[in-house]
Amino acid sequence: MREKEWKIPYARPEVPAALTEAGYGPLLAAVLALRGARTPEAAEALLEGGPELLHDPLGMRGMAAARERVLRAIEQGEAVAVYGDYDVDGITATCLVTDYLRRRGLRVYPYIPDRNEEGYGLNRAALESLRGEGVSLLITVDCGITAVEESAFGRSLGLDVVITDHHECKDGALPDAVAVVDCKQPGDCYPNGALAGVGVAFKLVCAVDGDPAAMLERYADLVAVGTVADVMPLVDENRYLVRRGLEKLEKDPLPGFAAMLKEAGVDPQRLSAATVGFSLAPRLNAAGRLGQAGRAAELLMCSDAEKAAALAAELCELNRQRQSIETDIWQDAQAMLAGQTPDGPIVLASEDWHQGVIGIAASRLAEQFSLPAIMICLNGEQGKGSCRSYGGFNLFEALAACSDCLIGYGGHALAAGLNIRRDRLDDFRRALAAYYKDNKPEALPEVSCDLLLRSCEALSIPNVRELERLEPFGNQNPKPVFCFSGARLEAADAVGGGRHLRVRLGVGSSRLDGIFFGRSAQELGVRAGELVDAAFTPQVNEFRGHVSVQLVLTALQPHDPAPLCRRILEGDETVRWAAADYCPARGDFVRVWRGGGGELQLPASGEEILAACPEGMPPETYCLCLMALLECGLLQSPDGRIYGAKSAVLEEKADLEATELLRSLRACQNTGERRTP
Repeated sequence: MREKEWKIPYARPEVPAALTEAGYGPLLAAVLALRGARTPEAAEALLEGGPELLHDPLGMRGMAAARERVLRAIEQGEAVAVYGDYDVDGITATCLVTDYLRRRGLRVYPYIPDRNEEGYGLNRAALESLRGEGVSLLITVDCGITAVEESAFGRSLGLDVVITDHHECKDGALPDAVAVVDCKQPGDCYPNGALAGVGVAFKLVCAVDGDPAAMLERYADLVAVGTVADVMPLVDENRYLVRRGLEKLEKDPLPGFAAMLKEAGVDPQRLSAATVGFSLAPRLNAAGRLGQAGRAAELLMCSDAEKAAALAAELCELNRQRQSIETDIWQDAQAMLAGQTPDGPIVLASEDWHQGVIGIAASRLAEQFSLPAIMICLNGEQGKGSCRSYGGFNLFEALAACSDCLIGYGGHALAAGLNIRRDRLDDFRRALAAYYKDNKPEALPEVSCDLLLRSCEALSIPNVRELERLEPFGNQNPKPVFCFSGARLEAADAVGGGRHLRVRLGVGSSRLDGIFFGRSAQELGVRAGELVDAAFTPQVNEFRGHVSVQLVLTALQPHDPAPLCRRILEGDETVRWAAADYCPARGDFVRVWRGGGGELQLPASGEEILAACPEGMPPETYCLCLMALLECGLLQSPDGRIYGAKSAVLEEKADLEATELLRSLRACQNTGERRTP
C-alpha cells in the first residue's frame, strides 16, 4: 500500500464580504465560496433550497405512458407485482410503490429475488410465478433496464411491464415494455440524471397521484434512506429529498425505521446522512446480502411496533453475521495477494466466498490499493462478480469493452456486477488490464483538503456549529475537510482497546483534541513531540456538560515541508499567506549566509536545495531566505531562478527588509490576516 498523496491549499481562502456582511461566519463563508455560492442569494439556495428544487416527474421520458398504465390498473382493479432489487435502494423502492398501490386498493405482490439463488434483475421463473398469481402488470424498481429478453418473455406470458430504473443502458438497447422510465436512457432530458432507484419510483407515484407534496410527506424517509445508501449525489433535488427524509426520520419515522434506530442505539434527534449510511443502510443491506431481503421489506412495511422490534433485532443479527463473513473473505483476499502491491485492476476469484458479501470486500481492496477491484464467487463453471471502482475509473465502460469475455454485466460507473465463465477468467484479467492501461484515470490526491487553517481562531464553537447547515453531507456535498500543516503532535494515545487514536495538537498557543478512528500512531508513522500535517473535520463535542470543539481526523502524517517549499522556490506568490508563519528573522539570514562561508552555490534541483537546509531551521524558512537573497541581488543566476544561483557582490548594501517578499510576508502576519480561515 503506497503512501497517500496530499493536496493542501496554500493560497489565502476566499471569504466573500457579501456573505460575512449577511451574517455568515468566516468558516462557512469560505466553504460556501469553494462550492460556488458567493452571494447571500446563492448561499440561501444551496443551504435552504425547498420544493422549488423538485422537477416535474412528467419531464422524464416514458413517464406519461407509465402513469397511464398504472392509472388503468387502478381503475380496473388489476393485480400488480412490484419487482425490486435486494439492496437498500431496491428494498425502499419496492416498499414505496407497494404501499402506494395498496392504498389505492390494489392487490400487490412485492417481489425481491434471492441474491444467491436468483441473482440480480428479472428472471423467467419469477415472471411465470407472478403471472400464475393473476398479475397482469409488473413494475420494476431499481432494475430492469437491461432485461431485454426477460421483458419480452413477460409480454409473451401476457404481462404488461413498466420499467423504472436508474442504471446505465447497454448500447442503447431498451426492453420492449409498455413504458421505460430511466434518466439514463437515450433522449431523456430530465434535469436530474442522478436519481436513485427509489427516487425514480417516487417520481412514478408522484406522477400517478398528482400531489407530489403529499407523496413527499408520506414517503420522504424511504426516499432518503435509499438515496443515501446508493451514494447518489446530494445536490439539486436529491439534497432536498434527503433533507426532508431526515426530518421525517426524526419526527415521524415508519415503525420499522424507529425500531432499527432504537436497536442500533441511535438518538433519533441527532440524525444525519451519515447515520443512514453507517447505521441503517448496513443492517438493511445485510438482509439482502444473506438472501433475506424479504425480511427487510417486511420490516419497512410493518405497522406493528412489537413486530418491528423483533424484525429489527433479526436484521442486526444478520449484520453481525455479515461482518464475520466479510472478515473471512478479506483475510482470504489478503492471502491471495501475498503482500504484493498490484499496479492494475485487482481481479480475484474463489469457490469459498459468499456471493452477497464480496462487494464489501471489493470496496475495501479498492480503497487499500487505490485501484479498481473485482471479486468473483465461483460456482462450478461460472462465476458472479462484484466490481468497485477507484479514482473515477468508469467500470461500466470498462466492462463493456471487455464484454466478449463475459456472460453479462450491468451497473454504474463506480459499482457494477458481472457474470463470467471460469475458463475466461484469465482472458478477462488481461483484457481489463489492457483497457485500464489505455484509460487510466488522472491521478488524484488521496487526501484533498478544502481549507488550510493557520490558527485555531476560526474553529470556535459557533463557527463549527454553523457548518451543520451544509447537511446532508454525502456524494458531491462532502463534509468540508480542513487541515493544519506543521502542527505539533503533543499527545497520541491508543483508545478503544488500541483500535483508535486520541491526539492533541498544538497550533501556536492553542491546543485542540482529536480522534482518529481505526488507526494507530505506529501505523501512521507519527510520534508525540513531532510536527505533523493533520486533515480533519471539526465537530462540537458535548460530554458531561462540557462543550468543546473536537477534530475527527481523516489523515495524519509527519509534516512534509516539500510541497510548500517547491512552490516558494518557484516564486509562487499565492502561497505567501501560508508561508507567513515561516517568515525569516535577521538571525536566519545570518545562518544561511555564513553556512556557505559567504560564497553560496545552490544546487540545480529543489530536492538538493532542501537537503542543504541548516539543522534546526524549518525548510520553509530556509527557502524564504534564499528567495529574499535572490530578490535583493545577493544571489544571482543566468535565468533569474533560484536553481543553480550563486553569491554575487553588490556595490551597495542590500536591504532585505525592503524586499517585496518580506514585506508581503510581514503583512500576512498581522492579526487581521491571521484571523482569516
